[in-house]
Amino acid sequence: MPRTVSDGGEDFDGDVSSQTGSHRHTDSNSTHHHHGYKVGFPPARGLFAEFADGVKETFFADDPLREYKDQSRSKKLWLSLVHLFPVLDWARSYKFSMFKGDFIAGLTIASLCIPQDIGYAKLAFLPAHVGLYSSFVPPLVYAMMGSSRDIAIGPVAVVSLLLGTLLQEEIDPVKSPYEYSRLAFTATFFAGITQAMLGFFRLGFIIEFLSHAAIVGFMAGAAVTIALQQLKGFLGIKKFTKKSDIISVMESVWGNVHHGWNYQTILIGASFLAFLLTTKYIAKKNKKLFWVSAIAPLISVVISTFCVYITRADKQGVAIVKDIKQGINPPSFHLIYWSGPYLAKGFRIGVVAGMVALTEAIAIGRTFAAMKDYQIDGNKEMVALGTMNIVGSMTSCYVATGSFSRSAVNYVAGCKTAVSNVVMAIVVMLTLLLITPLFKYTPNAILASIIINAVVSLVDYETAYLIWKVDKMDFVALLGAFFGVVFASVEYGLLIAVAISLGKILLQVTRPRTALLGNLPRTTIYRNVEQYPEAAKVPGVMIVRVDSAIYFTNSNYVKERILRWLRDEEDQQQEQKLSKTEFLIVELSPVTDID
Repeated sequence: MPRTVSDGGEDFDGDVSSQTGSHRHTDSNSTHHHHGYKVGFPPARGLFAEFADGVKETFFADDPLREYKDQSRSKKLWLSLVHLFPVLDWARSYKFSMFKGDFIAGLTIASLCIPQDIGYAKLAFLPAHVGLYSSFVPPLVYAMMGSSRDIAIGPVAVVSLLLGTLLQEEIDPVKSPYEYSRLAFTATFFAGITQAMLGFFRLGFIIEFLSHAAIVGFMAGAAVTIALQQLKGFLGIKKFTKKSDIISVMESVWGNVHHGWNYQTILIGASFLAFLLTTKYIAKKNKKLFWVSAIAPLISVVISTFCVYITRADKQGVAIVKDIKQGINPPSFHLIYWSGPYLAKGFRIGVVAGMVALTEAIAIGRTFAAMKDYQIDGNKEMVALGTMNIVGSMTSCYVATGSFSRSAVNYVAGCKTAVSNVVMAIVVMLTLLLITPLFKYTPNAILASIIINAVVSLVDYETAYLIWKVDKMDFVALLGAFFGVVFASVEYGLLIAVAISLGKILLQVTRPRTALLGNLPRTTIYRNVEQYPEAAKVPGVMIVRVDSAIYFTNSNYVKERILRWLRDEEDQQQEQKLSKTEFLIVELSPVTDID
């Protein structure tokens, strides 16, 4: 067995002979060699101090109490209020010149959200006005408490789909709509509680477990599922499956071809879908024309409603929205299930929906914050989103979060602060008070087209291709999440996404990389032989580098891997009759921690 020399953590760029003992220092003055220093120990501390330090690093990594140091009591109170309600901070420096951008952005996202909300409420099997309610109260609460300037708050496709599939497993929305909406408010309440608690107890890092790849896959899968669900309204099919997987949906669609499809409906749906996709293409090509695609849904709703009203196509079997209740949100505190079997069910559904909503909102907030170069505090965001959903559940709203399509429009339309959300909420309020009766003859097909048009952008194939190029393991996570959602259901897709993300972390911990090092010619630098073809192995010496911390989970693997490198090397030496390995050097400078 060769002798082992372990290099004690200096950068291993010195030549091997100096490490193995024969010093080639000719200079007589060099009495203090670079390896003459003693390693000092950090000052000893009590058990409690170490534990407190660990807790601080885990939960308070951003040092939230820094600004409270050495302040008077009134100042501390003011700071904590500002922490809870950032509006107190930015409202003081708000200028009228900013309002122009916010006002235009607010109007634009309002015109986009009104038709989308009606469609998303249908996706969650809730009455259409609940979707509009959810674009009125939550944005107002968020504007006071949230720290993102660009996010547009309201119902979103993925969360609506998730809620719809989970809730209808418990209660049939057609037979007992009242109990169904009660359960929806209960789930919204617990979604809010989940979000606020995660933020309050600073457990924001939990949602980091969903890797970016898994989210991309999950969103794409959800988009496909949502688009398939829309085929019911798009084709005018009456009897449609309750399940959301692709196989049941396709059976429903093709089973109804001869007598189930309504051709007037398909004509309306297809012509307006083509119109919407065209405007989207125009807006993508010319950034100045962003408002064209933003206002297109509302235009198509108006035109199609008018056409149906004139031709009375609803008599020929074109399904219409029917009545949307007029008036703003009624209180719903008394509707939440505070006891009974539905309490636990509402809780379970709420936790899942809250987590998904949170992941989406934080991802959107971070994306736009990075574009405009400001920071958002994840934990603060969670408290804001949570409070907003708790208030929402008591004012007849269902789970609201940041919408990707509307936030992008908000950003492009030139919003400056969260005031654009307030403008949107006011427009939605006026809609609820004044013009909801006009939506009576809106055909469902147009809502289906609007939703299909909205979810197309959730399929991010460019990122998927990039992930495939960079990391095949991540791509597997992406595919797993995608197929899980499309072929099974939304919650299975989520489970697969989380499982694969965690599996990847475990793989990296239990199977760290090891590399053989060779000497770069004419230098004293040693590098990975696979990455540097010109690096030559030192005859008689084998240098192995371990590329990760060594834990109980991987220590055995590291040992066996090193022995395998040795065996492979010996086999090669016998074949090529080279000199035998005398020394094994294990280079441990990348090893940050050995437990």
